[in-house]
Amino acid sequence: MNHIVEPENKEPEQDSIYNSVEDMETQEADSTDAAAEKPAERPPAEPEPDGAARPELNGTSEVCLVSTTQDADMEEDEARSEATFSFSVPNFSKLKESVFSPACYVRNLPWKIMVMPRNNPGQDRKPQRSLGFFLQCNAESESASWSCHASAELRLLSVKEGVEDFNRKITHLFYSKENDWGFSHFMTWNEVLDEERGYIKNDTITLQVKVNADAPHGVSWDSKKHTGYVGLKNQGATCYMNSLLQTLFFTNTIRKAVYKMPTENDDSSKSVALALQRVFYELQFSDKPVGTKKLTKSFGWETMDSFMQHDVQEFLRVLLDKLESKMKGTCVEGVIPKLFEGKTISYCRCKHVDYQSSLTETYYDIQLNIKDKKNIYESFKDYVEPQTLDGENKYAAGEHGLQEAVKGVIFETLPPVLHLHLMRFQYDPITDSSVKFNDRFEFPDVLRLNDFLQTPESTPAEYVLHAVLVHSGDNHGGHYVVFINPRGDGKWCKFDDDVVSRCTRQEAIDHNFGGQDEELNLTVRHSTNAYMLVYIRRSHLAEVLQEVTEQDIPLELTERLQEEKRLEAIRRRERNEQHLYMPVQVVLEDSFEGHHGPDLYDPEKVNYRTFRVKKSATLREMMDLFSETLKVPVKHLRPWPMTIRTNQTNRPTVIDMDGDILKKVSDLADSNSAWTLFLECLPADQPPTASLPPFDKDCDVLIFFKLYCPRTKQIHYCGHQYIPISSKVRELVPLLNERAGFPPDTELHLYEELKPNMVERLEELETSLDKALDELMDGDIILFQKAEHEPCDGDLPTVEDYYKDLFYRVEVTFCDKTVPSDPGIVIELSQRMNYDQMARAVALRLGTDPYMLQFFKAQNYREGPGNALRCTYEGTLKDLLVGYKPRQPKRIYYQQLSIRINELENKRQVKCIWVGPRLKEEKELVLYPNKDGTVADLLEEAAKQVQLADGGSGQLRLLEIVGHKIVSVVKEFTHLDTLPVGSAKVYRVEETPRDELKLEEDELLVPCAHFQKEIFSTFGVPFLLRVKDGELFSAVKERIQKKLEVPDKEFEKYRFALVSQATHKFVPEEADWHLGLQDIRPKIGSGSSTLSWLGLEHMNKTPKRSRYNYLEKAIKIYN
Repeated sequence: MNHIVEPENKEPEQDSIYNSVEDMETQEADSTDAAAEKPAERPPAEPEPDGAARPELNGTSEVCLVSTTQDADMEEDEARSEATFSFSVPNFSKLKESVFSPACYVRNLPWKIMVMPRNNPGQDRKPQRSLGFFLQCNAESESASWSCHASAELRLLSVKEGVEDFNRKITHLFYSKENDWGFSHFMTWNEVLDEERGYIKNDTITLQVKVNADAPHGVSWDSKKHTGYVGLKNQGATCYMNSLLQTLFFTNTIRKAVYKMPTENDDSSKSVALALQRVFYELQFSDKPVGTKKLTKSFGWETMDSFMQHDVQEFLRVLLDKLESKMKGTCVEGVIPKLFEGKTISYCRCKHVDYQSSLTETYYDIQLNIKDKKNIYESFKDYVEPQTLDGENKYAAGEHGLQEAVKGVIFETLPPVLHLHLMRFQYDPITDSSVKFNDRFEFPDVLRLNDFLQTPESTPAEYVLHAVLVHSGDNHGGHYVVFINPRGDGKWCKFDDDVVSRCTRQEAIDHNFGGQDEELNLTVRHSTNAYMLVYIRRSHLAEVLQEVTEQDIPLELTERLQEEKRLEAIRRRERNEQHLYMPVQVVLEDSFEGHHGPDLYDPEKVNYRTFRVKKSATLREMMDLFSETLKVPVKHLRPWPMTIRTNQTNRPTVIDMDGDILKKVSDLADSNSAWTLFLECLPADQPPTASLPPFDKDCDVLIFFKLYCPRTKQIHYCGHQYIPISSKVRELVPLLNERAGFPPDTELHLYEELKPNMVERLEELETSLDKALDELMDGDIILFQKAEHEPCDGDLPTVEDYYKDLFYRVEVTFCDKTVPSDPGIVIELSQRMNYDQMARAVALRLGTDPYMLQFFKAQNYREGPGNALRCTYEGTLKDLLVGYKPRQPKRIYYQQLSIRINELENKRQVKCIWVGPRLKEEKELVLYPNKDGTVADLLEEAAKQVQLADGGSGQLRLLEIVGHKIVSVVKEFTHLDTLPVGSAKVYRVEETPRDELKLEEDELLVPCAHFQKEIFSTFGVPFLLRVKDGELFSAVKERIQKKLEVPDKEFEKYRFALVSQATHKFVPEEADWHLGLQDIRPKIGSGSSTLSWLGLEHMNKTPKRSRYNYLEKAIKIYN
C-alpha cells in the first residue's frame, strides 16, 4: 500500500494484521492537504505469512455486511472520467483486517475503497491506532504495463448535523507496482469512534471517494469507441509531433489539401507528402492508434531523432514550410498561406516633424509574451504597445536629424486560423539558460481582436478556440498533450499520444492556465500549462472545419494506401506464422564462379535464393516447390545440404533421395534456423526428358575442381563430378585438362584443399581416391595447376603459396577523413603488407600518388579517425588492425594532400578562416607552415592560397577570434607552438587595409563586433576600425557604414556601445559627440590589459534559437 502519514506520528506495530495486508512495496504520496505536509518513510514490514492475501471482505463475524452506493449512471458509462462512490463499514470498532468496497468502474478500470486499522507513531513515539483510508485501482490485473493518472478526494462522511465531512485529497499515477494510494493516518482511531465528533453512528462509518481519472495507458482502451477518434503512437519522445499532427489533422482544410497533393510518382519511403497522407488517412479510417515511423523516416530522421524532444513551434514552422514548397505548382498551391498568413505593419512616427516610416510583414504565427500578463488580451496589448524613442534612443529621421518618435506594430490582417505561441520558455540572464515560466495566464474560448486591427476587416475578428497544446515539465524536457474541439461546438477531447478521451471544457481550458490555483492544484501539476493555442475565425469556421469524406480523397491515393495495408497484413500474417516455417537458403552452382577463396563460396557474399518452407513439409514437397519456382523439372534437381565440418570447412553432403523423400524438412535439417542447400541442376540446354546421372552414395563421391593460375594469381572454378571411389588419381587428369582447356597430355600438379588455409599435394597419382585423399567425403575439393619446370616470375608460384597468402588476406575499408559518413572503398590486402605497399594499393584505386596520401588509424572506442600514421611506419597492416573483431568491418582513414607526406610530417597543420575585404567572403584555409615557424611563415603560406584585392596593401595579418569578438592581432614574430588552441578560438587571416598599415600616435585600431540586445549575444563577422583621438563619432559611423555596405534605412536602426569587460555604455546620439582614445584604452587600476570594443547593436537576421534542452538539436526535414 502506498500511503501518506502524519510527520509527527510514531513507528507502527508490526502485528499480523498489518503484515497480512501489506503485500507490496510502499511509496509515500505527496498531498497538498494541510494534514499531510511531508510523507514519512514506510515502516519496516516483516515477511508475510505463507498464503497471505488481501481479502475482498473481512471474513470474521466482527465485520458484518457492507453497503456501497455509486452514481446512478455507473452501469451506463464505465468509460466516464469521474465518479463518486461510497462504502459503509459496520462494526467499525471491531475492525481488525482490511476491507474493500465493491468495484466502481471509471475509465473502464475497477476502483475500490480500501479501509484498515493502522498503527502509526504518535508524538510520544508510542504506537497510535489510526484509520487507514486508500483508493485502489485495477489491483487484480496481471498486466505490468498499464498506468492511469488520477486525482481524488477521500471523505469521511458526517452523520451529525452541522459537522462537515472530513476530507483529504490525493493525486497519483496508478500502475501495477503502486496500485493504491491514500493515507495510513487519515484520522486517529479514537477520533473516529468519538460520536461527539459526528463521524460514526451505530458503530458504522461511511467513506466516500470522488475520483477523476485520465484515460489509461497500456490497457485495452478503445479510443475510437469512446470518442470516434484515434491517437498516434509515441516513438520515444515524439509527443510534441503527435500533438501538432492531431491539430493539423482536425484543421480539415489542411487535411483536404494534403490528400490532394500529387504523390503517385513519389518514393514511398522518402516522400513527406505521401507519408503525411498515410498518417491522415489512418487517423480518419483506422480503429487503432496510428504509427508515425514511416513519417519520421520520410523526414530523413535517424532513430535518435525520435528520442529527442523538440519545440512544437519550430517543428510547425519547418513542417508548414516543407508542405508549402511541395504544394507549389499543384492544385492546392496557396492553401497554407491562405489559412495561416496574416500581416503586420511596423511603423515609426516622429512626434514633432512630419516624418514616418512603415514596413509590412507577413506572419504564420504570433509569439505572445506571458511574463507578468494576466491574460491573452494583456499580451496582445503588450504586443502592439508603442515605444517612445527619446534621449539617447532618438530616431534618425533623415534630413530632420535625430527626433523623438513612437514606434510600434499594428495588425493589418488576421488569418482564418490563428496560431498563438505563448512564450513560456525565455532566456534568464541570471542563470544564463532558458527557463520555463509557469505563471497563470488565462485565455478565453472566444477571442475578439477587432481592437488590434489597423482598420476593421470585412468580417469581425472573432475567434473560436479550436486546440490547446499543453506542456508538462521544464526547459529540460517534458510531455505534450493536446486538447481539441474537433467540430468547434465546445465538445472537447484530450489527445495523449495513443489515447484519446472525452473531457470537459474546464479540463481543456481552465486547468491549463498554469499558476498555483488552490482549487486545481490537486488535479493539475504546477508545471502543466498551455504552450500553444489554435483559434479559428468564426466567419471561416464552417469552411475550415468542413467535413472530409472519402470522396475528397483521390481514388489513386486510396487504392495505393489500401494496397499498402494489404501487403502489410500479408507480412504481419507471415510474421505471426513464422514459427510454422523455416527458411531454406539455396545456392546454385553459378555462385561458385568468381570465388577466389577457400571452400566453394563466401557465405557473407553469396546471393542465396531463400524459400519459405513449412516445417511439416516433406522433402518431396520441398523439391516440388523448388521445381515450380525455378521452372525446372524435379528430375533435373538434386539437393546437397551444406555442412560445417570439424576442420571448419563448409561443404555439401549427401542426402538419401529414396529413403528420405517422405521425411519432414524439419527432421532432415540440423535446426529450425536457416537450412542451406547446394541445389545441383542440369544445364539449361538439356531436354526435358534428360535427368541427372544416378549417384550411388556407397560407391561414388562428389568432387569439386578448381584451377590455379600463377600468373593472374587467381582461382577458377571448374565444376564438379561424380567419381567412383575406386578410381585412381591419374584418371582425373584428362578430365581436368578438358575442363581447363589444356591439351590432353598436359602435366598437372594436384592438391587437396584440407582447411581454409591449408592444401596438400597429391604425390601418388596411381593410388585410388579413397587412399590418396585424407578421409574422402562428398564435397571434397581438388585444386590443380600446370606443372612448371622453370621458376615462375610471380611471387605466388604454387597453390600452396597462394593459400598461405590467402590466410593473411583481409578486406579493409578506406574512408576519406574529409567526407562525413564516407562509405569508403573496400580493398582486399595482405596483412603482411608494409606502409609503402598499402599506400601504393590505395593510391592505385584512387588514381593518385601514394606520397600524396596521409593515413589515420581508426579509433577503438568509436567510429572516426584517430592519430595520423607517419610515412616511416615500420609495422604491418596486421598491426594497424589490432582490436577489430573477426567479422567487424576494418577501417583505415585517409586524406589526399596538396604536399607530399614526407614534407608534411616536418610541418604543422593550422586551420584558419580567410575573410575578404568586404567581410563577407569566408573560406577555410588549411595551412602547412614549418613546425618551428612563426606567424610570419603562416601568413606566407596563406598568401599562396588567397586572392588579394587589386590595389590592396598586399600584407596579411592574423586575428584571434573568440565568440565573434576580436581578442588580439597576433604578432608576426610569435612562434606557432605558442598559439593557444581551443574549441572556442578561431584564427582569421585577412589583408591589412592600406590606411591601417601605419598608425599615428593619436590613432588606435578598435575591435568592433555585432550584438543583439545583450552584449554577450554577439554574432557575425567582427572587424578592426582605425579611430583618431577626439574624432567626431558621426565620422566613425560613416566609415563603419561604408565598410559594412549597409543601406541608410537599415543603418538608422543601429546603436553603438563601448564595451569594457562585462559593462557597456551606449554612445550618445548627439551629432557633435567626440570619441576619445581614453574611452578605448584600459583604465588604470582596472586590472585589465585589453582594449574596450565597439559594439554594433542591431537585429541578427539569421538567429539561432536557443535550445531548451541541452540534448536538443535543430529540427530538419531532409527530404
